[in-house]
Amino acid sequence: MTPLVATAVLVAALTHASWNAIAHGIKDQLLAFTLVGGGGALCAAALAPFAALPRAAAWPYLIASVLVHLAYQYLLMRSFQLGDFGQVYPIARGIAPLAVTVLAAVFVHERPGGWQTAGVLVASAGLGGVALWGMRGRTPNWPALAAAAGTGLTIAGYTVVDGVGVRDSGTSLGYICWLLLMQGLVVPVVALTARRGELFAQLRPVAVRGLFGGALSITAYGLVLWAQTRADLAPVAALRETSIIAGAAIGALFFKEHFGRPRMVAAALVVAGIGLMLHAG
Repeated sequence: MTPLVATAVLVAALTHASWNAIAHGIKDQLLAFTLVGGGGALCAAALAPFAALPRAAAWPYLIASVLVHLAYQYLLMRSFQLGDFGQVYPIARGIAPLAVTVLAAVFVHERPGGWQTAGVLVASAGLGGVALWGMRGRTPNWPALAAAAGTGLTIAGYTVVDGVGVRDSGTSLGYICWLLLMQGLVVPVVALTARRGELFAQLRPVAVRGLFGGALSITAYGLVLWAQTRADLAPVAALRETSIIAGAAIGALFFKEHFGRPRMVAAALVVAGIGLMLHAG
């Protein structure tokens, strides 16, 4: 992994944590994901004419990814409805790197070297520390934890599917555009069916925030897909999940959640893991 690729993924991590915080801050999660999905689809529609059409080999992966992303969005909405941002977000994101490492080894035959493995493990230990700290002193909210864990597994699933698909597509931009065009309109259609004439009045007070979140979402995942064409899936996934640290900081700044010394130690472990992954590159 080169410094340029690592920088792109770190920017994606910060951007991803930001749009998740925006979505969490909109209390009606159906409205939040309607706007994020719709905003992403609008950005994709604007960019698609300037991107090449993905190759035929990539379309089965695009369709599979849309299905997994829809499951991910449903579970993420449920976890935000049931739990606190500082608890469910780290768990959802922290499960993904190790799961991606296993899936990539089994299905893509990417077996990380010694430095990469060490980097993924060290970074995952830091990410797990943030997740455990978010649960400290609380009675476990099992439905929220189950939704967050399911979210993490769907993240791992679409990461591997898209990692293969974008490499076969021949165009990172075209792949992300068509992915968001196909999946981004599903939740808005569901919301329009469920809320009918009330939807637009409900959207108006939060429209700017939500659409901005959609723009952030396409930026974040577009950077990740580009990185997956230039590095192995496991270290990209581990580096991407530094969004947990950004999410913890956002939780402290905007949701008044305590950051604390354990999260500082966890952040140091993540930085050490990044160093090991860069050493491998």
